[in-house]
Amino acid sequence: MTTETAVAGAASGARSLPHPEREDIRLAQVLHALADPMRLRIVCALAAAEGELNCADIELPVSKSTCTHHYRVLREHGVIQQFYRGTAKMNGLRRADLDELFPGLIDGVLRAADLQERRLGER
Repeated sequence: MTTETAVAGAASGARSLPHPEREDIRLAQVLHALADPMRLRIVCALAAAEGELNCADIELPVSKSTCTHHYRVLREHGVIQQFYRGTAKMNGLRRADLDELFPGLIDGVLRAADLQERRLGER
């Protein structure tokens, strides 16, 4: 979500959440966000969905407050975008931004996560 989108959402009365601009996303922060198994699970689910998912659509074996924390870290580090649709908080992978900034990174991470899942039977 760009600043323009956030401003448009605010102007229409929709609640908006802060997101970093594309040029402010840093590799170290993205890698930090992806390093946690729960956050990696969220990213894999969003990538598989190829669209937007509600927070409740992705089951995580942690408390609601911990889920909120993980989504916030992903958003603040530029990995996902979040916005409200009515009362539902929707999430989407910032695939285009990440692919432009770090070509092949997300594809490699998703491929590695899939190989690990098959090898260890995780999730």
